[in-house]
Amino acid sequence: MFVGLMFYNVLNYMRKILLPLTFGILICSCSSSKIGNDTTKYFDENNLEINKSTFARIRSTNKLLDIRGDSANHKKLILREKLGKITNRPLLESLLEKEINQEIDSTKPIVIIYYPGKDPCNSSTSTTKEAIQFWHGQLEEGINKIAKTKPIYIYKEKEGLEKYDGVITWYKDPEQTIERLFFEHHYPCSSYVVLSKDGNYISYFGEFGKEQVWEAIQIMNK
Repeated sequence: MFVGLMFYNVLNYMRKILLPLTFGILICSCSSSKIGNDTTKYFDENNLEINKSTFARIRSTNKLLDIRGDSANHKKLILREKLGKITNRPLLESLLEKEINQEIDSTKPIVIIYYPGKDPCNSSTSTTKEAIQFWHGQLEEGINKIAKTKPIYIYKEKEGLEKYDGVITWYKDPEQTIERLFFEHHYPCSSYVVLSKDGNYISYFGEFGKEQVWEAIQIMNK
């Protein structure tokens, strides 16, 4: 009986020790799992790896955008404006003319507003058609005043464009040419590109203001 009582006390003591120990191991295991799953890597515009806080600080200035990097767990910063030159503007004109069924003046800048498809930035339901019409009316008025031309509205994916019905006519990107030449990534909201008569261009990625478009046209119209 004495031996049995000792055995019972030993078991009871072991339970008191093992239960907290087991619980602690489980907590550590879960914490380690959470830390291990946070494998996102962050890169600056030069593709150099930076830490998360630096990435967030730079992004908060809104001078750069963030996009998906080379893999699913990579986030990369990119500059919002790009200058370049295409080698065959006449071919681009031909493709656009066929799509919009309208002749393009080769002596004037081409202004393209590009919609990449629905995303959290451009899917707001609070904007009314009246507001859309007013904003784009001002945009087009300024473009016409500077260069005597109109913007061409091009989309990659049509979902989300219903709010423009009766206000703006959007055209499908012919053979994905605009995407391939100017917008290799999905930039939030919409973007624009302005091409000079010589094929030089300024493209801007993500949400933009009317004044930015007008300034780019002034530069490309010289």
